[in-house]
Amino acid sequence: MRGALGDLPSPHPLGETLPSIYRTDLFTQQLCASFDDVLAPVIGALDNLPAYLDLGTAPEDMLPWLAHWIGLAVDRGDDPARQRELLRSTSDLHGRQGTRLGIELAISAVLGVRTEVVESGGASWSVDPTDPLPGEPLPAVVVQVFPVAGQEIDEQRLKDVVAALKPAHVIHRVQIVPAD
Repeated sequence: MRGALGDLPSPHPLGETLPSIYRTDLFTQQLCASFDDVLAPVIGALDNLPAYLDLGTAPEDMLPWLAHWIGLAVDRGDDPARQRELLRSTSDLHGRQGTRLGIELAISAVLGVRTEVVESGGASWSVDPTDPLPGEPLPAVVVQVFPVAGQEIDEQRLKDVVAALKPAHVIHRVQIVPAD
């Protein structure tokens, strides 16, 4: 978490920009110095804005805020490295949102586990209009996660992530497959 920095010099002191008659006035110089103390962190933040927005250098408390910008929810309790990895993968995830591959990639990025999604739908083509439709009539997905030995998976969090990722009309079931 960022806070006030003591004795942060202003890169552009206001006292030096005044006409010469005010440069010798002690009260005016002290007033400008107090403004410099207040404005120095603001100027510093604005000068370093690209570093705040870069996922490699952004402070840890900025990561949930950056995720919110792109419509992604990250757990503040997660490891910052995992949050950064998830944010880096969002452009790929948004293009596949709601698909089987999109759900697999997102859960792998969020929880760090291998994931497989089995869906009830299907696709085929035929020149005969009476051919049966592929898949099952009720859309559903089964999400299987495969944690490594000793890795704990929060099942409620997994269910929440799947519910947020899948299309709203599709029912889902979650399976945690234990490591052999």
